[in-house]
Amino acid sequence: MNNNRNSNKSYSPCSKNSIECQKIKEVIQNYNNFVITSHVNPDGDSLGCELSLARFLKMLGKSVTILNHNETPKFYEFLDPNKELNKFNADIHQNVILNAEVIIIVDTNQSDRLRSLEPSVLKSKAVKVIIDHHLEAGDFADYYLIDEDATSTAEILYNLLLSIDSDIIDHSIAQPLYAAIMTDTGSFRFPRTDTETHQIIAELLQHDVDPTAVYSHIYESWTLGRMRLLGEILDTMKTKYNGKLAYVVATQKMFEQTGTTEVETDNFTNYPMSVEGVVVGLLFNEIDDGIKISFRSKGDIPINELAKEFGGGGHKNAAGARLFNVKIENLIEEVIMKAGKYLT
Repeated sequence: MNNNRNSNKSYSPCSKNSIECQKIKEVIQNYNNFVITSHVNPDGDSLGCELSLARFLKMLGKSVTILNHNETPKFYEFLDPNKELNKFNADIHQNVILNAEVIIIVDTNQSDRLRSLEPSVLKSKAVKVIIDHHLEAGDFADYYLIDEDATSTAEILYNLLLSIDSDIIDHSIAQPLYAAIMTDTGSFRFPRTDTETHQIIAELLQHDVDPTAVYSHIYESWTLGRMRLLGEILDTMKTKYNGKLAYVVATQKMFEQTGTTEVETDNFTNYPMSVEGVVVGLLFNEIDDGIKISFRSKGDIPINELAKEFGGGGHKNAAGARLFNVKIENLIEEVIMKAGKYLT
């Protein structure tokens, strides 16, 4: 397996992007009022980074507010017993953003991915910092700490925090970082997971993180509605291109019948990808204001290039796109047709 990283190198905190790392360390040292946010429909990596970074900053004596477009999915609430994660409300939080000294955006580098927060973030005169591992960053921040080879944003963040003050890292910081890396590596099975990743995990486990409990909270605490939703979605599965591509569909009707939302389809792209012979998996989500597509691939198939054809983007093997004013039937047909050239 080629992870595009030197798996024999010795692990060194903040060893990559050293100039950017130093600039962000100076921002953290010199300012006191921080806002942390991430992308729409936050996942384990984004939530874990937000919580660990916020707790680290608070231990440095900083004032910190975490704001997200969406509410926290229930299966991640165990990471946030003190309700540090806030759903953005413009009436309450717009001034919080406008008055912030620093805004740190984790796990995304495109301003439109902030959704309801975007106008306030772009208007704010705060220093804007991006910490991320995705391709093609937007040009709206002051500082960018990006490592496209990292397994997760949490891996980059851990390096940064360790380089600032390793003595501060405790269980409250280590647990969300562990959850973030675990989820974004597919429980340590995705490409780019290497010796450096496992060394970070080993260090996090020294802070009394319970891997069994974290896994159970995230993957074994489903509501009955979510389980029924999965059944409905799996019933839609179809294959194309002699079984090389598989896709599933989630509709608004399914969400209504099962009492669920789009958020609960998190990681459902794993199921079409689990079919023997499938190298491209797609999930079409019918949401309130459009259609969301999740793209996955194996090996050398650059599925992010297919996502770009629909205004999206992401990693080589994992990407996404969101479209508006389209009919799901027509969109599925077009995506399947354009996927053909990536399979030949």
